[in-house]
Amino acid sequence: MKHLRRVFLRLYLLFADSKVEAELAREIGAHLVLLEDEYLRQGMTPEDARRAARLAYGGVEQAKQRHRDERTFQGLSQIPQDVRYTLRQLRKSPGFTVTAILMLALGIGATTAIFSIVEGVLLRPLPFPDPDRLVILGDVLEGSHCASCAHSSVTAPDIRNYMRDTQSFSHLGGYRQRLFELSGTGDPAAVNGTRMSGEVFAALGVPPLLGRTFTQHEDEEGQQVAVLSYGMWRSRFHGDANVLGSKILLYRKPYTVIGVMPRDFEFPLNPGHVNQSELWLPLSLEPEEFTAGSAASWNSRMVGRLKPGIIAEQAQSDAERVARETMRDYPAYMRSLRIHAGVTPLHEDTVEQARPLVRTLLFAVIVVLLIACANLAGLLLVRAIRRRREIAVRLALGARAATLLRQAIVESMVLSIAGGAIGLALAAVALRVGVSLLPQTLPRVNEIGLNWPVMLFALGLALLTGFLCGLAPAFAAIRTSVNETLKEGGRTGTSGSGHPRLRSALVVAEIAVALTLLTASGLLLRSFEKMRDVKLGFRPDNTLAALYVLPHQRYRMQSAIDEFTKTLRNDLGQLPGVDAVGITSFLPAAGDAWGIAFTIDGYVPPKGAGLNMAAMSLVEGDPFEALGIRVLRGRVFTESDNAGSQLVAIVNRKMAERYWPGQDPIGKQLRRGLPETSTPWMTVVGEVDDVKLGSRDAETMPQVYQPVIQTVASEGVLASVGELSAADGWIVLRSRMAPEQMEDTLSATVRKIDPQLPLYQMQTMEHAISKSEAPRRFNTVLISSFAIAAVLLSVLGIYGVIAFSVALREQEMAVRMALGCQRSGVMLVILSSGTRLAAVGCGLGLLGAMAASRLLRSFLFEVSPFDPGVLALSAIAMLLLALAASALPARRASSTDPMLALRGE
Repeated sequence: MKHLRRVFLRLYLLFADSKVEAELAREIGAHLVLLEDEYLRQGMTPEDARRAARLAYGGVEQAKQRHRDERTFQGLSQIPQDVRYTLRQLRKSPGFTVTAILMLALGIGATTAIFSIVEGVLLRPLPFPDPDRLVILGDVLEGSHCASCAHSSVTAPDIRNYMRDTQSFSHLGGYRQRLFELSGTGDPAAVNGTRMSGEVFAALGVPPLLGRTFTQHEDEEGQQVAVLSYGMWRSRFHGDANVLGSKILLYRKPYTVIGVMPRDFEFPLNPGHVNQSELWLPLSLEPEEFTAGSAASWNSRMVGRLKPGIIAEQAQSDAERVARETMRDYPAYMRSLRIHAGVTPLHEDTVEQARPLVRTLLFAVIVVLLIACANLAGLLLVRAIRRRREIAVRLALGARAATLLRQAIVESMVLSIAGGAIGLALAAVALRVGVSLLPQTLPRVNEIGLNWPVMLFALGLALLTGFLCGLAPAFAAIRTSVNETLKEGGRTGTSGSGHPRLRSALVVAEIAVALTLLTASGLLLRSFEKMRDVKLGFRPDNTLAALYVLPHQRYRMQSAIDEFTKTLRNDLGQLPGVDAVGITSFLPAAGDAWGIAFTIDGYVPPKGAGLNMAAMSLVEGDPFEALGIRVLRGRVFTESDNAGSQLVAIVNRKMAERYWPGQDPIGKQLRRGLPETSTPWMTVVGEVDDVKLGSRDAETMPQVYQPVIQTVASEGVLASVGELSAADGWIVLRSRMAPEQMEDTLSATVRKIDPQLPLYQMQTMEHAISKSEAPRRFNTVLISSFAIAAVLLSVLGIYGVIAFSVALREQEMAVRMALGCQRSGVMLVILSSGTRLAAVGCGLGLLGAMAASRLLRSFLFEVSPFDPGVLALSAIAMLLLALAASALPARRASSTDPMLALRGE
């Protein structure tokens, strides 16, 4: 308790300093008066008595300082004075001050901007109550071997069975996203919506802003109700508080608005800026979704909230039990399918794809910050060396080493806080401009911004940076040898006075980390170049694409759908400048392909090969010509390939090579489904080139093309009663003019057939390819930008160290030239000094690049993380830049006039 009272007393005296100082001065003055009176009584003169009293008492200022140290935390009380002193010193060196602050602003600003992404995407809890209790439940289809099947998805029977039979969830429901035609509130528009069980809202636990959400009972009863997003409420209904009870038309069916969700509500948590749901409707599963092929369609997902006390592993076992029961109930044509239940935390499911990218960006920006810190430490060290005579004088006059250490750290902290403030402003600008440029693989992008955690991170980073950057120069300053420094006077050239090892270590560290980032940039650039060399399998030039979805309310019969598509193809084909028109269910480069199982006639799969999966594209018209897909063998579809004719198919090269290696695939047969599924055979009539359905760097899938008119016939027992084909599809149009000029013409042609039908995602094929390449392009550009910044900072660092070394060695160079050394020899000495530093840094940097290769491996395409060409070119580039940075100081040293330099000494 005694020590605690003393601590509080010291803290109090920090704020009562002036009063205590006055009392201290009076007390010391009283002691001096008493001593003077004593010496006066001994017969001394007043002047001699005063002098003798001061000598007997000792140093007055030293006594005051001892008393201050005892009564309070003197270091803290002196910080405001140190800050004022630092500001005066920095005003005298504007060049140093501006350089140091801007360097730190770059490093702290970039780090803060990237940390805001890390915080918004990875660290911030999901915007739901108790988000750690939310999980995604789905099936893993054994042997599927396709990217589209990797996500935990479920069928309609799965939704029913998991909701009914699991015991681990307080709320559990299914959902699926789709496009909707919205009308009844202005012009028809395409909107993203989500159909979901009433239990999903209960699981998420977010109350609506207005009205209510729908219940599970309304979902099962098929009630036509809708809940709007905050954005749609503001944009389409102008924030009208009386929106509840109003009617909207979705695919021309009336729905009643019963609620509006809050501004920050988002579900599903999709990556990127697009495909975010604007409204939510009851899932209302139809009876036909539980029969035939629809029962084997994994096109939905499930989300649930765990009961109190239940952990994910228990829920996994519970769901696995239901999955086994579901398999036992499979119809005969699905007997060989094997599924496993998967329970994944919702947060993990949301950030899984984004985590490698965010970690790599954070690593890259920390490299830049480290180089900026090393540069600041180098600048402060040089500044301390230039002030070593001043420091020596202060030490000789009695200044304490702790005081000098504190002042050096305060100076560094003042610079870092100023740099942090400017960096925070730069981060705010970068986020405002750059969020829209983030790749579509990042989820929750709307939540990225400068909030309190990010700003506190920036403040902490600035303080930590200032403290660490100030340590080395501070300790170098207090280790100044007083005698040697005062003996040197104004001479230069002493080898021991400049802390060369510390300066060199800082530069070597800068070059090493810069080379690590430069190597990463080179590997990503090489990967991007490799990706751009991959053949797409189609020609994107002069091609326009747009998606249509026909509303069931109007197009209930297959004849109505056929009439629409026939009229559409005929009208578009008669337009001037149009070369080819086609309709396809999958658009190349769009990345929305999914695989189905096939049985190949005569093919015996190797043991453990899994299912024979391929992407199925349903086509109409001539999409091969419209997309520029090359026919390798056989023929394309013709008008004679109709519903009543022989079922036909076209396969791609990969399909042919996998299942008929070394053979002509024309005339071979395959059919939909598993070996036990009763479906008719299709005859292969053509082989086409491999087409990239996603990005260039994605694996090419086996592909099967089929006339859409033969869909129902080819499905056999998988076909549902009343199933319709061609109710949606991508229109692809090749013309002799720029595709952008055809957009209005395409829209007008569709409106002439159906005035209310909107077109979705109208885009040129070149734009579609650009979107598919955007994530890799973003990674490459951002990492390369950080690498350029890191290299520039490291080059500035080596230039500063060599230039300062030359200034310290001016007398040495003058003596060398006076003794006959040629100017070229002087240049060689300086250049070799810079080259040695660069060589050591490059060696360490190459080791660092190899150690960091694990971070990059998932971002590389057909490039090894240890690519010798990239490693060698990066190291050579770094050496050349270091040589160039040393050239200017070397030239300045070689132009030194020996007479002037020696006369100056």
